[in-house]
Amino acid sequence: MAGGKIEKKRHQQAPQQQRWGGGVPFEKSKGQHILKNPMLVETIVQKSGIKPTDVVLEIGPGTGNLTKKLLEVAKSVVAVELDPRMVLELNRRFQGTPHSSRLKVIQGDVLKCELPYFDICVANIPYQISSPLTFKLLAHHPAFRCAVIMFQREFAMRLVANPGDNLYCRLSVNTQLLARVSHLLKVGRNNFRPPPKVDSSVVRIEPRRPLPPVSFKEWDGLMRLCFNRKNKTLGSIFRQKSVLSLLEKNYKTLQALQLTRKEQMEEDEVSSEDVAVLANMVEDLGMGNNSDEKDDEEMEVEDTDMVGEVSEGSSFKDKVLGVLRQGDFAEKRAAKLTQVDFLCLLSLFNKEGIHFS
Repeated sequence: MAGGKIEKKRHQQAPQQQRWGGGVPFEKSKGQHILKNPMLVETIVQKSGIKPTDVVLEIGPGTGNLTKKLLEVAKSVVAVELDPRMVLELNRRFQGTPHSSRLKVIQGDVLKCELPYFDICVANIPYQISSPLTFKLLAHHPAFRCAVIMFQREFAMRLVANPGDNLYCRLSVNTQLLARVSHLLKVGRNNFRPPPKVDSSVVRIEPRRPLPPVSFKEWDGLMRLCFNRKNKTLGSIFRQKSVLSLLEKNYKTLQALQLTRKEQMEEDEVSSEDVAVLANMVEDLGMGNNSDEKDDEEMEVEDTDMVGEVSEGSSFKDKVLGVLRQGDFAEKRAAKLTQVDFLCLLSLFNKEGIHFS
């Protein structure tokens, strides 16, 4: 009987071993996976290139393992943490230390709060906020020097993917339009407590300055059309009745409003709100490498039907296809086009009064 009771107590206490030294339990549902490998923390800080004069923004500091190393090399650290338990733990850890005066902790949702000035962002973030956080940072003013962020590995590889790569997608094009992105290192899941289900990667993001002179609403509209079936030719995509109908509606609306191209560009002045448009993405991170080819085969008959419903003598259809021929884009596929190619294509369409937003 006594042995049975002892065994029962041990079984009940087992889950408490997932707690940090200060007694804070981690919550996987909130994306709380704390870096426990000190060598990895050191490597991330070194690759960040932090100067003694830099203000560093840390997102999701957790219990402060990375925060401690950042404070050793930076002028100051601003840490944004959603979980009040972690905020308390962080303040306790640095209270009374030489670093306490150089650490500011903000409790709140990083996607909703106003970010302060910073030179560099270093973060191990909850993976579910990867896309909106990336574009919130890229919309931040004044511009920062770089961001070094831990992402889920597949998301990271999509960020750095090149034209022709299997993972090349709208996320790749939109991010690389606004920033130079490079892969720094792969991080195994066992470097975290508790370990996540997938591996991670650290990525360096350097905002481009100045930003390209393009309406991001227009850009996003074009990208959505082109990457809806990224392995189909652009000629096939822009022959679809649904696409032609959308573009013709926009064309007639602008004609009716008698907006000149110059006035339209003035309306579409670059702003944080424009950049934020690019964060509204639907990316299936679990898709297989051949999913796009399969979708193309399934859509082939549907596309043919659509083309049949559009009159061959349609002047607007001729205008659209004429733009594609003008830039030699008709037989090209989005999966193999660069940001420069897309900028050129968007410019050609806009010159003809064809808009995507």
